Amino acid sequence: MSSENADAEEVRAGLSQDAVTVWDVVVVGAGPAGASAAYAAAVAGRRVLLLEKAELPRYKTCGGGIIGPSRDALPPGFELPLQDRVHAVTFSMNGRFARTRRSRRMLFGLVNRPEFDAGLVEQAQKAGAELRTGVTVSRVEQHGPAVPDRRTVAVVLADGETVLARAVVGADGSAGRIGAHVGVKLDQVDLGLEAEIPVPPPVAEDWKGRVLIDWGPLPGSYGWVFPKGDTLTVGVISARGEGAATKRYLEDFIARLGLAGFEPAISSGHLTRCRSDDSPLSRGRVLVCGDAAGLLEPWTREGISFALRSGRLAGEWAVRIAEANDAVDARRQALNYAFAIKAGLGVEMAVGRRMLALFERRPGLLHATITGLRPAWNAFTDITRGSSSLAGLVRSNGVARRALDLLDRRMESTGGSGTRGVKDHRPEDDEESPAGTETGSEAGAGTGAGPGSDAGSGRGGERAAD
Repeated sequence: MSSENADAEEVRAGLSQDAVTVWDVVVVGAGPAGASAAYAAAVAGRRVLLLEKAELPRYKTCGGGIIGPSRDALPPGFELPLQDRVHAVTFSMNGRFARTRRSRRMLFGLVNRPEFDAGLVEQAQKAGAELRTGVTVSRVEQHGPAVPDRRTVAVVLADGETVLARAVVGADGSAGRIGAHVGVKLDQVDLGLEAEIPVPPPVAEDWKGRVLIDWGPLPGSYGWVFPKGDTLTVGVISARGEGAATKRYLEDFIARLGLAGFEPAISSGHLTRCRSDDSPLSRGRVLVCGDAAGLLEPWTREGISFALRSGRLAGEWAVRIAEANDAVDARRQALNYAFAIKAGLGVEMAVGRRMLALFERRPGLLHATITGLRPAWNAFTDITRGSSSLAGLVRSNGVARRALDLLDRRMESTGGSGTRGVKDHRPEDDEESPAGTETGSEAGAGTGAGPGSDAGSGRGGERAAD
């Protein structure tokens, strides 16, 4: 027997009895993207294994905002564990020029990620997926002695166990093993810092139903406060490489809001990563989704809706890849998945990049527009509720498209571009506070806002509340 054959026999002999069984789909990572992928594949009647390195529930650095697209991508019957329902947003510029805008209808909802993620995993399990926690994936192999045939992928665990699958979905985060295997390329990396601050009942009541978004002192930065019962989620985000300045921004932000006297229960940080336009979304029988694919909105860094939507698509196309009898068919299905992602989420990311470029160069213009022009506020409410998207508004609304093009031309000389779309809206649905400027302390006392990814802007609400 050759040494190569001997190695192959040794690997196969080392496989556990469970690993000998080939799963239709193995999903790595049990966050919103992974749970959605596992649910979609299990609902299709396939044998699905969901692997998670942590024990559930676990904390994630995240604002926990659920916007309309997130709500609409949830499994049927899923009950959002809402901690608050947001009807008002205060916008400020590094603590100044604060103004609150309100809506009679709920704009979006706020959740704690441990409960939210655990609920999604439970839905996947009810659909038939099997969950294994405390499992770390060391690598994925599509060739070699651990792979019995070309229709199979080997997922090698840190303890040496090998799990076999017809298709693999990587949802293990932006620094995970599966994204590295696929070769995901990133062109925007940001640092988000966050504190979970318990507050006494009078303070919590002051913030109830309102969020704060503060356009920050660093290019492209902003801060948020999300009220969740007796705890405020307070955070800031800025480009990576500005770590010390970002930390100072968070400290100053907390102090300015009058919250420095309260001890955070959790202080954490996270890097958000956006994919480049030419970044792959698959390799062989392996797909990536959510943060593992670098899918999030570049301006706000909102990621929950991108995770839920891309996870669902990944689960559906993983089923087709699992059924593929050869590499050509598997490649065709993977390309179809990439097309579906780029036609939807990719378009939204492109508009988000233009918005970020504008925001980095002209934050004051953005602040004046959203706080002073009703059409811009109406567009914001349409997007948060899910009746439209930023890309949809720009694509379907001639005024928004022309305004975006005009701002692009004006920004060319300074290297920035972007604008916000406008859509017709019923004025009776919304109210705004009296014109004028609130003090920084007033803004901090009763409002807050922030991200719905692992450090991006998040917002959303339940259909029944609209």
